[in-house]
Amino acid sequence: MSVLTRDEAQTRSRLLDVHHYAIDLDLTRGDETFDSRTVIRFTVRGDTDSTDTFVEVKPAELRTVTLDGHPLDPAALDENRLALKNLAPGEHELRVDAAMRYSRTGEGMHRFTDPSDGETYVYTQLFLDDVQRVYAAFDQPDLKAVFDLTVTAPEGWTVLANGITEHTGDGRWKAATTPLISTYLVAVAAGPWHSVRTEHRGLPFGLHCRRSLAPHLDADADELLDVTRACFDRYHEKFTEPYPFDSYDQAFVPEFNAGAMENPGLVTFRDEFVFRSAVTDTQRQTRAMVIAHEMAHMWFGDLVTLRWWDDIWLNESFAEYMGYQTTAEATRFTDTWTDFGVTRKAWGYDADQRPSTHPVAPEDVRDTASALLNFDGISYAKGASALRQLVAWLGEKDFLAGINIHFDRHKFANASLADFIDSLAAATDRDVHAWADAWLRTTGVDTLTPSITGDNGSRALTVHRTGERPHRIAVGLYDQDPGEEGRLTPRERLDLDVPQAEPRPIGKLPALVVLNDGDLSYAKIRFDADSFRTLSDSLSGLPDPLTRAVVWNALRDAVRDGELPAAAYLGIARTHLPHETDLALVDGVLAFAAGQVADRYVTPEQRPAALNTLSELCRDLIRRTEDGDHPGLRLIAVRHRISTAAHPDTIAAWLADGTVPGGPELDPELRWRILTRLAVLGATDEAAIAAELAGDPSATGQEGAARCRAALPDADAKARAWDAMFASDDLSNYLFTATAQGFWQPEQADLVRDYVPRYYTEAVALAARRGPAIADAAGRWAFPAHAVDADTLRLGRECLAAADPIPALRRKLTDQLDDLARALRVREAHAD
Repeated sequence: MSVLTRDEAQTRSRLLDVHHYAIDLDLTRGDETFDSRTVIRFTVRGDTDSTDTFVEVKPAELRTVTLDGHPLDPAALDENRLALKNLAPGEHELRVDAAMRYSRTGEGMHRFTDPSDGETYVYTQLFLDDVQRVYAAFDQPDLKAVFDLTVTAPEGWTVLANGITEHTGDGRWKAATTPLISTYLVAVAAGPWHSVRTEHRGLPFGLHCRRSLAPHLDADADELLDVTRACFDRYHEKFTEPYPFDSYDQAFVPEFNAGAMENPGLVTFRDEFVFRSAVTDTQRQTRAMVIAHEMAHMWFGDLVTLRWWDDIWLNESFAEYMGYQTTAEATRFTDTWTDFGVTRKAWGYDADQRPSTHPVAPEDVRDTASALLNFDGISYAKGASALRQLVAWLGEKDFLAGINIHFDRHKFANASLADFIDSLAAATDRDVHAWADAWLRTTGVDTLTPSITGDNGSRALTVHRTGERPHRIAVGLYDQDPGEEGRLTPRERLDLDVPQAEPRPIGKLPALVVLNDGDLSYAKIRFDADSFRTLSDSLSGLPDPLTRAVVWNALRDAVRDGELPAAAYLGIARTHLPHETDLALVDGVLAFAAGQVADRYVTPEQRPAALNTLSELCRDLIRRTEDGDHPGLRLIAVRHRISTAAHPDTIAAWLADGTVPGGPELDPELRWRILTRLAVLGATDEAAIAAELAGDPSATGQEGAARCRAALPDADAKARAWDAMFASDDLSNYLFTATAQGFWQPEQADLVRDYVPRYYTEAVALAARRGPAIADAAGRWAFPAHAVDADTLRLGRECLAAADPIPALRRKLTDQLDDLARALRVREAHAD
């Protein structure tokens, strides 16, 4: 498929005014295709006699095309482009009639049949350029238009869309006319939905999910609607522009590739957010944050939309920042920035240290394929961190004033980074343009290191910076509590601008100095020698979880940079995590300790000891929570105890009994988690997997079974799993991911050794065949991450040099190989 270049988009934008789309979809044509009829009214600008352009469509069959009543030859379609030639200035009407393919990869119009009850659902995901899989369009974000949508659906189905929908009879549905929106924001979700409806501030609100998930949605409906209403009200306090659409539906849809999508008036979420098993409060907080994130997009992204994809950060960084901040302000989840600090921010730091790094606001996004690669930890986490630093520097009042100027200037239109910075500059006397150059146009992570000089009663602090960005940070000074061993008490929190004009007096020597305390900037931090000794002994004695998150992130960075031995990190975790109370910190530290330290940063010979340390740590947490007062902490400990089990006896007994002694009882998520680990350890078989699936035939059960079967330490099982992923195109995006998650296991390195070189050849072919979504999954989940050795690295680099993978896979392989090289460096740094 041809990709759209920025130059082509700019040329077409100068040429055309697109006024109106009338889209008619027929979803009753069978399991493979649906009908799509589109009428586009547009105007050609200028005074030349005639000009040429093109419209995009990617059909299974292009039946007819007419331009101003004159037929065009469908055979003239070149990949996804149909040329429109000799267009005179003035108004035109284009009609396109096509059959379009349903998707099983989450791109375009995705079709899913629920194995629980046989019901079928379809929904659209049109970002970034998958519009063409559903309807014909001038597919670029700055050609906004008004949309009218009609849908023919099977009897018993409900059709949801961007506006309020009406059933007009005989399976026909009509959606209210939209205001001006971009092509990629059009949305349809159709099926026998279970719905919970209400009204708020005069607008209809709705929650929708598959019928098989109805009891679980109903159980959480009050919480979901409370969060939705609270965020909606808070945004109306922040923004002067009112919510711009006629309704607000939230549909939880199956096999969704992203977390959610900000379609105006119809936000689609992955339906794992309808919890069917026990979850922690941190998971509920994450769901609330995603609701707030997507709602922020109704203003920043939908009302005001980027002009071209180089400004995707304007959408995502703003929504990421607003999602965390508004959740903390408006809901019961007041500790969101701790979770951001220990999970999302690490995602940004990691991405920013790879060769694929890019500025938050890149200047050179040549085409749509390049743009798709920038949906990463930089556009989300680093960008949100930069905005948080901007608010700290600018002040929230001026920041929001600039945002509201931006909405007023560009509502129902498009804007660029320059427009955004001009809007902020209109609200402040500070040099926002210089700030943007330093923060948004540069790459990499600065490192801040403290230096303390002077005599004991008269110390001074200097913060040394590796990097070029200015930082406004807080510096926490902590002393040992004389009344409680291991407890640290805050002496003072200093506000500091880096680079400093001169050293900052701090009085007597503190026990611990924490740079970037409060986590308002984006930088790696280091500790002086005295501070490191203190935190090694007293990290859990820090009173603020956000401070502890900053410290844990610093330790994580030191491990990744080869400065802190992996064993030392595990030792600090073993000492302090049993005393930790913040769920996000416990889960985040355990995830890094198991997934990176134990699986990649220690050698195979050291791995059993690392797993034993983590298992003992989890046992301590389980013992500590026996009183039932900390169910979330206990659930986290149980999950990680299962995943780090080196021997099957204990977890097999839990599965046989249906409960962990003292709780919790095993729900489907825990049962599949145990069975997967038993499969890895060779302590279960196909009969047990089939029996579990018979008891849980849901979509999640199907994925659990696929994961378990791929994890069996059996040559035939590995061959079947491999062929399902790479020799066949039958697996949906979710079943592909589940199979890939089960396939590679560090315990089975010898068994799967011969598949490592095959991966590179067959992943390239698979990605070319099945497209970006499966390429992303193949690069993320099917990569042999366990194989930390020079041969794997060499094979990967040869693949990048010679095999020409599609951009989505090339980006994933580039990142994976850089992580692999880092793991080798970490091992070598502490080889003695």
